[in-house]
Amino acid sequence: MNLSFSPEDLKFQEEVRSFLKENYPADTKRKMDNGIPLQKEDIQEWQKILSKKGWFAINWPEEHGGTGWSITQKHIFQNELAAFNTPTIVPFGVSMCGPVIYTFGNEEQKERFLPAIRDNDVWWCQGYSEPGSGSDLASLKTKAEKKGDKYIVNGTKTWTTMAQHADWIFCLVRTDSSGIKQEGISFLLIDMKSPGVEVKPIITIDGSHEVNMVYLDNVEVPAENLIGEEGAGWSIAKFLLAHERTGIGGIPHLKREIKRLRDIAGELPLNDGFLKDDDMFMDKLNKLEIDLLSAEFTELRTLAAMSAGGHPGPESSILKIGGTDLQQALSELYVEALGYYAHPFMSESDLASNEKRIGPDFAANVMPHYLNYRKVSIYGGSNEAVSYTHLTLPTICSV
Repeated sequence: MNLSFSPEDLKFQEEVRSFLKENYPADTKRKMDNGIPLQKEDIQEWQKILSKKGWFAINWPEEHGGTGWSITQKHIFQNELAAFNTPTIVPFGVSMCGPVIYTFGNEEQKERFLPAIRDNDVWWCQGYSEPGSGSDLASLKTKAEKKGDKYIVNGTKTWTTMAQHADWIFCLVRTDSSGIKQEGISFLLIDMKSPGVEVKPIITIDGSHEVNMVYLDNVEVPAENLIGEEGAGWSIAKFLLAHERTGIGGIPHLKREIKRLRDIAGELPLNDGFLKDDDMFMDKLNKLEIDLLSAEFTELRTLAAMSAGGHPGPESSILKIGGTDLQQALSELYVEALGYYAHPFMSESDLASNEKRIGPDFAANVMPHYLNYRKVSIYGGSNEAVSYTHLTLPTICSV
């Protein structure tokens, strides 16, 4: 795995930086820099800019619209996006459903769905978790009964991120209950405009509407929307989760946030000096940065495997555990750094208002982020379920 920057890589880095300087929408940057929640339109505009450039589906095979970039170029691109504080790419279409379709779908399905995902014309959400079926995903109850050339789907999905905006949902459904629970699961694509689909919001502890309940009541789904064979859903689900976990770690954004906290520590007064003079605080920050370096090399190994034509392996689970632990620890350290300035809870409307904020501007979204990040160790497979039995981040991710 060669990570040295060649002259061509440095030229590419400058190309990415120039593109971001010229094309990153100023209003979206203002919102991101000031902790103002984005609307769907903000995210779609940015993803459309990337897709028009051909820089959206960077991990896809070239024959389906991928970039053909080297591991180093992908590393550069993701780190430059984070350095410019661009919105996180919504993964459900391009990073999750897309790879499933080009790996397991037939030619008609590839032609039908992949261009719209690649061009960011369709918004997807994920229908996995159910009430009572989260980490034990194979116990899911949503039933799809085949009648002629259709499936009739009944059930409930929960914690469905951004379902309120979605055009389509990819679902795990039960098509057979006769054998062991993993064998009767299938992977189905469902149009969210179908009669019988109902979305209800779940307001999370940070006060935001990000996740939802999705109710499926006698929803008719064409049989042609089945990906792979009936009963193959569990294998497809494991494949998809590996792709999902690769992105959950959020390593490039963690690098930016650690640098930002280090800068803040140099500005925040403490006694007769600054927070950066507090040895105990800086020890915590330095340890996080060391652990982050370990996680980054795990991510690079995963990218190397994907660039060589493979798929994410166990490293993606390691990365998910390590990255989400780091995200939570960093959000806690932000709260510790800001003290009482982190305590006032700023709602979405407060963050978007023109009224003067309490404390420094960078404190406004610290508490919402801290509360929101309590979830990251749960989704994509809880860290308790993704076992630590053989793995600890510093040893497994050692460079």
